[in-house]
Amino acid sequence: MSTLAIKIVNQSNNELPSYATLGSSGMDIRAYITEPIVLQPSERGLVPTGLFVEIPLGYEIQIRPRSGLAIKHGITCLNSPGTIDADYRGEIKVILINLSNEPQTINPGDRIAQMVVQKVEVVQWISVSELNESERGSGGFGSTGSK
Repeated sequence: MSTLAIKIVNQSNNELPSYATLGSSGMDIRAYITEPIVLQPSERGLVPTGLFVEIPLGYEIQIRPRSGLAIKHGITCLNSPGTIDADYRGEIKVILINLSNEPQTINPGDRIAQMVVQKVEVVQWISVSELNESERGSGGFGSTGSK
C-alpha cells in the first residue's frame, strides 16, 4: 500500500482526519462549529470543518456520507460524493440534509462525513462519428433487468 502526502491546514480544535482501521477507505471529518446546528426534517445546512488542503494534481478528495449517521439519524450528504478539486484552497464544508421525520442536532466536533482521496485521470476526447457496438447498446435506465 502506498502513501500520498497531502498538505493540510487545520484551523479547528478537532484532530486531523484519520483512518479508523487499517482497511478503511475514508477518513472521518468533524464539524467545526461553536454551537449545535439543528436540522429540521428535510432541511439542509452547510457545515464547516476548519480544514484546508492542497491536493496534488491528478487527485481529488471525495466527501461521502457516514453510514452510521445515515441509518441512525437520517442525515446524509447532498451532492454526494462531493468533489474537492486539486486547485481548490478554500475551507472544506459539508452539505448535510436531514431525511428523518424529526429534528437532528449536529454538535461541535461530531463526525459528519468521510473523505476519500482518489486518483483522477485526465481525459482527451476523440471526436468520432460513431461508436463500436456493445452487448448493452443504447439500453438506458432499467434495461439490464429488474435485479
